[in-house]
Amino acid sequence: MREVAFIKQNKEKWLSFEKAVFNNDFKDADELASEYIQLINDLAYAQTYYPKSKVITYLNQLAAKAFQKIYKTKRHDTKRIIGFWKTEVPLICYQYRKFIYTAFIIFFAFTAIGVVSAANNAEFLRSVVGDQYVDNAIRNIEAGDPVAVYKSGSNWGSFIGITINNLKVGIIAFVLGVFLGIGTLWVLLKNCIMLGSFQYFFYEKEVFWESVRGIWIHGSMEIFAIVIEAAAGLVLGASILFPGTHSRYTSFKIGAKTGVKILISTFPFTFSAGFLEGFITRYSNIMPNWLSVGIIVSTLGLISFYYLIYPYKIQKKITQVPSLRPIYS
Repeated sequence: MREVAFIKQNKEKWLSFEKAVFNNDFKDADELASEYIQLINDLAYAQTYYPKSKVITYLNQLAAKAFQKIYKTKRHDTKRIIGFWKTEVPLICYQYRKFIYTAFIIFFAFTAIGVVSAANNAEFLRSVVGDQYVDNAIRNIEAGDPVAVYKSGSNWGSFIGITINNLKVGIIAFVLGVFLGIGTLWVLLKNCIMLGSFQYFFYEKEVFWESVRGIWIHGSMEIFAIVIEAAAGLVLGASILFPGTHSRYTSFKIGAKTGVKILISTFPFTFSAGFLEGFITRYSNIMPNWLSVGIIVSTLGLISFYYLIYPYKIQKKITQVPSLRPIYS
């Protein structure tokens, strides 16, 4: 797109935003945050395709003023927190959706490697999780309770321990993205191979359905969250590898801030998964099928909607905001 066409296409939107920022004419903090993210996208586009244009200076100044309004104002703290999950994170997920899709493709590929490896090597699972874990699983299967491991310990103790461990895995997956994304891929590889090989183990022992009923009650949110955290790590790695028109340091700072926001957005789901594993999964073998399946479908549907569908709805809503009048004459 030519620069003239770019300005003509967006000038009314910029003027509307400029007027709202300087007159403090926003309905709420969510609206301001949404417009700000769209402005940043326009600024990034201009920096990429029109690096010597005066429009970059204008958009920079407008973005700086909007930044002060959003992040320096001390009012509406509660609304800003709500807006973070309601608007800001979904828009970020839309902007970086390719990283999320890539993380899922890698997840399925690595999990398939675990399945194939376990299918072709009877000792593979033992090399991954250890003899003791496998032997305990075999004893549980023979006792008629394949997922008895989730019944050990108290409800609260399991909830706290599991949640802390899952948070640790997610944070490590993100932080290791600083090694050009390779560290993130390593964390994902280890977890996916363990998942794939263990699920094949249950299939081989003819208790696959029983394992699904138990593991995926909490696993839907737990595993999904890890994939999103891996996507955040890939964003961090890509910010170093592909700085674009920014300096590598500036690109890294942008990637780090963006990745941290994506990482933080997974925490409620991680806590929910820990709660389910500590308090609900232990009863999977006695609950009716409809209940266990209902929990799995609802939890998977909720987190899938938030990261894969809701971002499109928010983006569509923003792009339909009407413009007011030309910014340039």
